[in-house]
Amino acid sequence: MVSSSHEAMHRIFQDHPGLFSGVSEVLGVDFAPPTSVTVLPTDLTETRPLERRVDTLLRLETEEDEPILLAVEAQGRRDPDKPANWAYYASYLLAKYRLQPMLLVVCQDRATAEWAARPVRFGPPQWPLLTLRPLVAGPHNMPVLTDPADVRKDLALATLSAITQAANPDIGAILKAMTNVLRDTPAVLANPIVELIAQGLGTYPAADTWRKLVAVDLSFYKSPLSEELRDEGRAEGRAEGEARRAAEDVLDVLAERGIAVPEEVRERVVGCGDPDTLRRWLRRAVTAPSADAIFADE
Repeated sequence: MVSSSHEAMHRIFQDHPGLFSGVSEVLGVDFAPPTSVTVLPTDLTETRPLERRVDTLLRLETEEDEPILLAVEAQGRRDPDKPANWAYYASYLLAKYRLQPMLLVVCQDRATAEWAARPVRFGPPQWPLLTLRPLVAGPHNMPVLTDPADVRKDLALATLSAITQAANPDIGAILKAMTNVLRDTPAVLANPIVELIAQGLGTYPAADTWRKLVAVDLSFYKSPLSEELRDEGRAEGRAEGEARRAAEDVLDVLAERGIAVPEEVRERVVGCGDPDTLRRWLRRAVTAPSADAIFADE
């Protein structure tokens, strides 16, 4: 299983092809909901030895308009070479499929999203040959959904929103709203979303929040990732419980010996999460002449 946030930001469109309609509506662009979707090969390599691949490529059919080709690119940072690559993708797709191409760039930080959204002109300044204007979805324009009722309206859009809002200060409430809805969602739909969000949050601190929420709120789901999350959650719970009991033992020994424990010492002991350190302090607490002496040489 690929674990990168890059994978999740575009793969969600393969798993939920109708998502583009919801995203385009949020971005203020009118694209009709597709009546059928075809996942196309992402290889855009020519016969010469230069490999080019778009992240996700979909053919969207609608009832009224002509089909379009939707290329989805997940972009993690500014890359000066990307606009030229994207322009190549659009030209190649138009030439190969004879259908109008559309590019959606998905980002997790605002600076990258604003960079990707800038129109880029190709050609001499006195007569630009073409202009590249991708649609961009990122934390600046994706909805912040903290109400389960809003999440339930469009679960795929809510999933993408949670991924793009990975650095949002309200990410805890966003993810909690997701688990509230997923708790009542059939496992066949919920499990892939659990994994997509875990992948999408990548190395952001929110990834740990999600893992803990899944372990507690979604404990009845069965999937490789959810099992892994629950195992980790149980291990973390055991470690926290062991550390809490060890801290209580240190303070109890000092109290039994009649040694006053200043508040700063109590806070340091209670705040320590390392069982090995606490065991060392416990041994010292048996003979230490004062409470702070248990920290000798540290």
